[in-house]
Amino acid sequence: MQQRAEQIRRPGKTIAFVPTMGYLHEGHLSLMKHGRKVADCLVASIFVNPAQFGPNEDLSVYPRNPERDMSLAENAGVDILFLPTAQDLYPEGFETYIIQENLPDHLCGLSRPGHFRGVMTIVAKLFNIVKPQVAIFGEKDFQQLAVIRKMTKDLNFDIRITGLPTVRESDGLAMSSRNKFLSQNDRKSALVLYECLTKARARVSRGETDAGEIIKTCETAINSKNDTDVDYIRICDPETLNDLQTIDKPAVMAMAVKVGGTRLIDNILLFPPGTEPG
Repeated sequence: MQQRAEQIRRPGKTIAFVPTMGYLHEGHLSLMKHGRKVADCLVASIFVNPAQFGPNEDLSVYPRNPERDMSLAENAGVDILFLPTAQDLYPEGFETYIIQENLPDHLCGLSRPGHFRGVMTIVAKLFNIVKPQVAIFGEKDFQQLAVIRKMTKDLNFDIRITGLPTVRESDGLAMSSRNKFLSQNDRKSALVLYECLTKARARVSRGETDAGEIIKTCETAINSKNDTDVDYIRICDPETLNDLQTIDKPAVMAMAVKVGGTRLIDNILLFPPGTEPG
């Protein structure tokens, strides 16, 4: 892959890169279709990264379907699909990881210690292997995108990081490879996440500034549904991820909720009156 990337770049051609863990859905494909438009060569990777899973998380059952993924990626315009193995990327004796001081100590990082160490390490390795000029991620994993942007800036990677909006099912549920684990009843309960986020956005657009009250209302709504367990609901600064008590500037509302046995994440940007983009 490194040799191929060098061959592509040598005459001045550009590479767009979409790293994934596979089991592709329309969210992934939207990233690939964007990448097809912005570079000469589109590379995607599929690798279920063991370094970002905790000891009691779902690494062993994470959904996989490489044959289907290959077909979907080809139809989305991917030129090169990179499918390394764990032995390729974490050979015997591997012991170097990337640590970030502040951004991982929020949101998902609090309940998944070590998760972002694994994310940053694998993304940095893939950047060095694929050698892209642009890398494309989804905004559904808002904290991940913030962490990768910060890592890219701090470590002087010559790569433009692009974040694209969350792609949703027709009922509003954020697309995720883990949605396949939801039962029919779980699916009905899961819809409350996006309902809460859109109601929060409407309240803030009408002038509500009390983050605590919005979070409390959201917790009550989620807890009223069957088999839901709130990990966190936060309203925070989009860059630092520090909690906000008063919403007097654009903010992100992010949440992680277990529905049945499936952990779902979602987020939305909140804009007080007069701060809307455009």
